[in-house]
Amino acid sequence: MRRVLVTGASRGIGRAVAHAFAERGDRVGVHYATGLADAEDTLRGLPGSGHCLLGGDLGDPQAAQDIAETAVRTLGGVDVLVNNAAIAPSAENRHSVADVSYADWQRIWHRMIDVNLLGASNMTYCVARHLIDRGATGSIVNIGSRGAFRGEPDFPAYGASKAALHAFGQSMAVALAPHAIAVASVAPGFVATERQAPKMAGPTGDELRGQSPFGRVGTPEEVAAAVLHLASPEAAWSSGAVLDLNGASYLRT
Repeated sequence: MRRVLVTGASRGIGRAVAHAFAERGDRVGVHYATGLADAEDTLRGLPGSGHCLLGGDLGDPQAAQDIAETAVRTLGGVDVLVNNAAIAPSAENRHSVADVSYADWQRIWHRMIDVNLLGASNMTYCVARHLIDRGATGSIVNIGSRGAFRGEPDFPAYGASKAALHAFGQSMAVALAPHAIAVASVAPGFVATERQAPKMAGPTGDELRGQSPFGRVGTPEEVAAAVLHLASPEAAWSSGAVLDLNGASYLRT
């Protein structure tokens, strides 16, 4: 049994990741920022016992530290961190250069970087120091994005934050290997989460499915399966990897 902290676990990929770890007998800390009701649904649906809820805005460095410390105290320690929480692209934060004011450009960039990159880096610091101080092995898995490689013209801050998260993960893989802490990332393509259901059911659905030669989009459970593997002791030699999970919809060279 391991103790697992999953950020942004109220819905979608985070919920599937939390469920995958709980199914194998792990105790899970379900983090949420604002979606308390959704996070409570996630918690109720987890098999096993000893799980907990952890609320807080990862854009706030103090909140990140408090979340990590609460997870350690409530779960009895943390062995695995999954950095999933992020400000995702939406109609409200679209920031194409030609279409937004400079003030909105600044606001959106700061918010995405604060949560998607600095929030993950702060959580990594806190959990890694906990593991080092315990003298324990552990794993950290970052949820990146295909957008880090193919570009996000309407959401450049999102693409940049995910590219930086991949690079940060590789730096940490080197830095933390002497402490027997493995760090890897996954880079999903489009995933059919609850949030994306309107897109999949609407006129863009066929185009999204057509991006992959499989003729479909990914599922949260497929991402969770990859995270589960990369967080396992057997995958420690994959530390530093960035695993593409996009159904061959984007092939990088």
